[in-house]
Amino acid sequence: MHTYQDMEVKLSNTNGWKRSSLGPDTAPHRCHIKTGFILLLTFAFLLTAVAYLSEFSLKIAALPDTLYEKVIRSYYVVIGYPSASENQTIFLAPNRVQQSPTQVPTQTTDISVHHHVAHPSNYHFILDEPDKCSQNPFLVLMVPVAPQKVDARNAIRSTWGNESSVQGKAVLTLFLVGLTRGPEAQQQLEEESRQHRDLVQSNFVDSYFNLTIKTMVIMDWLATRCPQASYAMKVDSDMYTGLENLMSLLLAPNTPRQNYITGYLMWNRPVVRNKNSKWYVAEELYPEPKYPTYLLGMGYVFSNDLPEKIVEASKVIKPFNIEDAYVGACLKQLGIAPSSPPDPSQFRAYLGKYKREDFLRVITTILGSPQQLIDIWKDVKRPT
Repeated sequence: MHTYQDMEVKLSNTNGWKRSSLGPDTAPHRCHIKTGFILLLTFAFLLTAVAYLSEFSLKIAALPDTLYEKVIRSYYVVIGYPSASENQTIFLAPNRVQQSPTQVPTQTTDISVHHHVAHPSNYHFILDEPDKCSQNPFLVLMVPVAPQKVDARNAIRSTWGNESSVQGKAVLTLFLVGLTRGPEAQQQLEEESRQHRDLVQSNFVDSYFNLTIKTMVIMDWLATRCPQASYAMKVDSDMYTGLENLMSLLLAPNTPRQNYITGYLMWNRPVVRNKNSKWYVAEELYPEPKYPTYLLGMGYVFSNDLPEKIVEASKVIKPFNIEDAYVGACLKQLGIAPSSPPDPSQFRAYLGKYKREDFLRVITTILGSPQQLIDIWKDVKRPT
């Protein structure tokens, strides 16, 4: 049991207070005074902190506008699934979505915001080459690539992307990128564009989870800038592309000229519902347990009447983050079935250990690095 005297001894030991001649009530009275003083200091500190934060916010708001900052502030809000981990939630969509009668309103707290964000009318081109198809190319190769992957672009420019005519048919190669990581990177990209005239840039945030947007922007560019081309190909930046074999396929008399798309076919693929997977798709975005037949996104070729039709179908197909399966869903909506290539072995995921004769036969296969593409291309093209 603690007595008043015990309390007085503790206060004397801890706070340096001593009994005075004023009597036994002196210590408690001083305790009240000190407590009030501490509260006053705390309140003053909080006022100072609030004033500092307000001043800091005003300074941030007053930062000078650059082109890049204007684009970011004008067009983008970060949207994510509330229940998924960070690397599965990053969708960046414009906050100026054009409404249509069937469109879900944009709300940053509802998963329905993802509806229609992939439709290309929500975006515009920052860098463009609208006259590239004035020479009526037979085949246009569209390469989605990250803005910072200059080595990949240069490797393609020095290999299959340097082929302007194959078997007497004009071929064009263009790179499609989204927004860069900052003003300095944007400046470098613009310089690269001036040098090579083969870059197309749109104002979506360039990320793995925005590949559906990237693919739909490619389709929109083909439909609006290059409808006169006969065929087009979406091909990833880490691919070897055998243009001689591809052109032989396209020039074959039995190759359709319309409603045609071929590549590495994917049948009966289940939708991944594991939230720890990079291929996770929420049921709200795609409720079916399996995808329709689609073509692996590494590289597929199609008649150039399809881009406009796919863009139109995307108005009613809710977008999800598996870009190649999404194109398959648009094709299903159109009633168009992907075709198996005459020789399926020409569209290969991996070839394994390098053998020159294998690369002489393929149309597409995945490589490990830009330097590997350069080395293999040199060997394939050497005189025999």
